[in-house]
Amino acid sequence: MRRPTTAIAVLAVVVGIAAADARPPGEGWAAFARGDYVRAARLLAPMAQRGHPHAMTLLGYMYDNGFGVAQSYEIAAELYGDAAERGEPRAQHLLGLAYDKGRGVSQDDVLAYKWLSLAAAMAPIREREPYLRIRNAVASKMSHDQIIDGQRLAIEWQQRSSGGGAVARASGL
Repeated sequence: MRRPTTAIAVLAVVVGIAAADARPPGEGWAAFARGDYVRAARLLAPMAQRGHPHAMTLLGYMYDNGFGVAQSYEIAAELYGDAAERGEPRAQHLLGLAYDKGRGVSQDDVLAYKWLSLAAAMAPIREREPYLRIRNAVASKMSHDQIIDGQRLAIEWQQRSSGGGAVARASGL
C-alpha cells in the first residue's frame, strides 16, 4: 500500500512535468496542459525523436498513463531512459519508479535507487524533497549492500556524464 506522502510526492513531480519552468513554450506543452493529449502526442513525438529530453519525458508519461496514445509501459520506460541518460531529472525519477514497480522494465531496486538518487541530486532545489522521500522509501526495502551498489552506479553515471570529473551536485546521493 502506498503511503499518502509518497502519493503526494509523485503528484508533485507529475504536475511539475507540465509546468512551464525552464521549457521553451510550444504547442505540444500547451495541448498537454489543456488535456488535448492526442494533439500533444502528435506535436511532442517529433521533438522526442530529435532528442529533446523534456519532450521525451512528457511523451513517456503519456505512454505510461495512456494519455492520447495506447498505454505502453515499455515505450514509456524507453523514453524515460533516453531522457534520463541526457540528464533530465524528471525522467530519471520516473525511470526509477518504473524500476521500483517493474513497469516496462524488470523490477530492480538497485537501478531504482540509482535513478532516484540521480533525480534528487540533479533536480532543482525546490523539487528535491519529494524526490528524496521516494528514493528513501525504496531504500527502506533494500539491504545495505544494495544501497551501496545503487550509490556506486549513480556516482559512476555522474562521472561518465561529466567527462570523468568530480561528482556534480552530489547533495542527493
